[in-house]
Amino acid sequence: STCACVEYYGKALESLIKQVKIMSIHGKMKHKRNKIFTEFRKLPGGILVCTDVMARGIDIPEVHWVLQYDPPSSASAFVHRCGRTARIGNVGSALVFLLPMEESYVNFLSINQKCPMQEMKPQTNVLDLLPKLQSMALADRAVFEKGMKAFVSYVQAYAKHECNLIFRIKDLDFASLAKGFALLKMPKMPELRGKCFPDFIPVTVNTDSISFKDKNREKQRQKQLEQQR
Repeated sequence: STCACVEYYGKALESLIKQVKIMSIHGKMKHKRNKIFTEFRKLPGGILVCTDVMARGIDIPEVHWVLQYDPPSSASAFVHRCGRTARIGNVGSALVFLLPMEESYVNFLSINQKCPMQEMKPQTNVLDLLPKLQSMALADRAVFEKGMKAFVSYVQAYAKHECNLIFRIKDLDFASLAKGFALLKMPKMPELRGKCFPDFIPVTVNTDSISFKDKNREKQRQKQLEQQR
């Protein structure tokens, strides 16, 4: 749903999925966008993590799956996203992830877009990759900051959803969401002010001590910390 989520999950997938080319694209890339898109089209296979910047007006041959991790803000964008697969007589699949409280979106789409859907049962024996993501955040401040930024942007995008009768921010389980983003601690943001999260256990590490793997960025950060002191 946001550029920050693409940045974070693109980085995460690069580390979690080996021997598959992972590429990321979003609206803030501007100059790099065409280059990434052209490169991806030439690949024999791969995964493209993207925002709705790729939802319409583009043609990538033989896309087998469109996974919609976040339901689009606009109902018409849902159909356009699905349309990236099954092009010109080919067969393809599209999947959208919904929370139990969001299931009325299925009826909404069948009425609003005349788009029938069927439920796919959750997969069993799924690997828990969140500890690995947390280890990545502890080892590199860049990953830690990307995760925090992605979470904040996700919550803000959810609050502005077009179908706010279905996607109600007051019903969001922030603790579970933070776990799903593999956060090390809850960020400070207006939407969380005054709330308690007993189900979320932050790491015992002082997150200020997490360094950037990039030595230049870390040097710059230490300089700023020194000035603050």
